This record gives sequence, structure tokens and C-alpha cells, in this order.
Amino acid sequence: MRIGVPREIKNNEYRVGLVPAGVRELVHQGHQVMVETHAGYGIGLDDDAYRTAGATIGAGPDEVFTTAEMVVKVKEPQAEEIARLRDGQILFTYLHLAPDLPQTQGLIDSGCTAIAYETVTDARGSLPLLAPMSEVAGRMSIQAGAHCLEKAQGGCGVLLGGVPGVAAGKVTILGGGVVGTNAARMAMGLEAKVTVLDRSLKRLNELDMQFGPWLNTIYSNIDAVEEYVLDADLVIGAVLIPGAAAPKLVNRDLVSRMRRGSVLVDVAIDQGGCFETSRATTHAEPTYLVDDVVHYCVANMPGGLARTSTFALNNATLPFTLAIADKGWQVALGEDRHLLEGLNVHAGKVTYKAVADAHAMAFTPPEQALGL
Repeated sequence: MRIGVPREIKNNEYRVGLVPAGVRELVHQGHQVMVETHAGYGIGLDDDAYRTAGATIGAGPDEVFTTAEMVVKVKEPQAEEIARLRDGQILFTYLHLAPDLPQTQGLIDSGCTAIAYETVTDARGSLPLLAPMSEVAGRMSIQAGAHCLEKAQGGCGVLLGGVPGVAAGKVTILGGGVVGTNAARMAMGLEAKVTVLDRSLKRLNELDMQFGPWLNTIYSNIDAVEEYVLDADLVIGAVLIPGAAAPKLVNRDLVSRMRRGSVLVDVAIDQGGCFETSRATTHAEPTYLVDDVVHYCVANMPGGLARTSTFALNNATLPFTLAIADKGWQVALGEDRHLLEGLNVHAGKVTYKAVADAHAMAFTPPEQALGL
């Protein structure tokens, strides 16, 4: 199969769809890989490293998209990239379609087969291709939030760990999944006072067993969210409904009652955000104020730690990339129901129910769309 790896063009996005080691694996299996020039330059992966691994270096995105049977990316295609997609071409990347009608319509119109990293599942019901970026984003959320708490950044000037004689900062984490767990780990490492809210008693029990009495676990309901958000210096939005728009757990009124200089970090912004006052920002301009509350809502958070993120993502995605390339997408999807869960759009049809529901579009079950 001919595989294309374009350079990412989203604001301050330096991750790349394949690292040289992944290219080498694909070439070893008899596939052709074209990588756009300087695709990995921002994280120290020069074109020569890709050539050594067996890739051809494409002069620009037009050459890469035109040549490729499968395009392997990191972030959702931007408008100019959607225009390059064609009927029957495979797109394998993060999509996050539920809050993004223009992208969804663009993929439908292109006729491509779009497989989303974030909805591929595994035997445990987890999301193995989302997990590594959730780990990065969860850990980074505390790092970013601690920086935002600095007075020069608009924050209230609280040091999360405090010092002897001065209370530590309070961190509230909404959601105890992969993002929330990693955020809690980092916040506890900074010696903050940390509370995780979740609606799964099973998950709260697991967190309690993992972290012991140093972590406060609370069952999530309206009262609890209000109490712990209003008491926090830093709130991390870490909720996820696979493939669907994130629920709005913190409304505009609640934000208006938060302490001046407190910080909201919305890790769920790729799925529309879990704070009513959230809007997507970039690494170039990551924050804004609403009622003197700092909002950090960068839509590609792991892109800020691009080298670590790229290698972590490639570790997870490469087996699926190899399966699609070796078997062809029809056989690969037909044999692996977990990979089939990743199919969001195919031949002009929406094949993931949460996306169809979000946009009031017709839903075609993936098995039906592929004639399985």
C-alpha cells in the first residue's frame, strides 16, 4: 500500500503521523511510504532519518495526498487538507467530529474512508489510541494549570504545593478516567490537595485503592460539582463520552461565582469542552478570561509536548496502521471489530452513531456501510 504522511498544519502542531521506526516497519512489510519534507523537523526527526528508514520525501502536501492510498496524520484535517482528500482514500487520524460540523460534512463530501483514532476500542472497552494522548494531556493539564495560576498569567498567585506555614492549592478534577488519573498523579506529586469527581463508583474505588488517603474521591452530582469547583484554585475538565460531544458540567453561572484568578483547564475541548464558557484556543494564545477566571482550552494540548506525544502515539497506532496496510481496509475492518469502531465516515455516510446524533444526520451502521 502507498502511505502518505503529511506535515501537520494546525496552529503550533509539531507531532507527526509516523516516526522513522514506524516507517521502517511498513517498508519492511513491502509498503511504500512518502513523508512530506520537514514533517518531523519540529521534533528533531529530519528528512534524512526518514530516508534511512526507507521513506520517500514528498515535496509538499499535494504530492503526498495525491500519491497516498492511506493518509496517516495526527490531528483532524484542516479545510485545505479536506479539499485534497478523494473518493476511496483512507484517512487514519484523530477526527473529533461531534463538535465539528464543517469537518464532518467535508469528509462526507470527499467520499473518503475516515477512521478515527479516538473511537477505536479494545477488548476491555478502553480507547487504546486515545489513551497515550490522554496520559500526556492529563499530566500536562497540571503543568499548564500551575503556570496559569501565576499572577502574571492572570491567576490568583497560588503555588499548588504551598510552602511550610501556607496552605497548598486545591485541585478539582472532573472525571476519573485516563486524563483525570494522570492529572491527579501530577497534582499529588506537587503536593496539592486533590479531589476527583466521577459517576462511576467502581472507578472511584479503583482510584482510592491506587492513591489511598492522599486523594479525595467524590461521587459526582450537581451539588458536588458546585461545591468542589467553587472551592478550587484549579479545575481540570477531564470528562469523555467516546465520540460524542462532552457534557457541560460547569455552567456560566457557576463560573461567575468562582474565585477571581482561579483556573479552568478544559482537556475535553476537542469534544466541545465541559465548561459552558469554553472555546478552543491555540498554543499561540492559550488562555482568556471570563469573569476573571482563567480559561486554558488548547485544542491540541499534547502538541505542546510534541516529541513525547509523537512517540507515545506511534507506539499505539502502528499495529493498526500495519493491519490496514497489510490486509487492506476492508479485510482489516471486517476482521477486527475494535478497529471497526474507529470508522466514522465511509463513502459519504456517517458510520458512528454519536457523530450522527450530534449533527442530526442519518446513521449507517459500519457493518452495513461495508457490506459485512
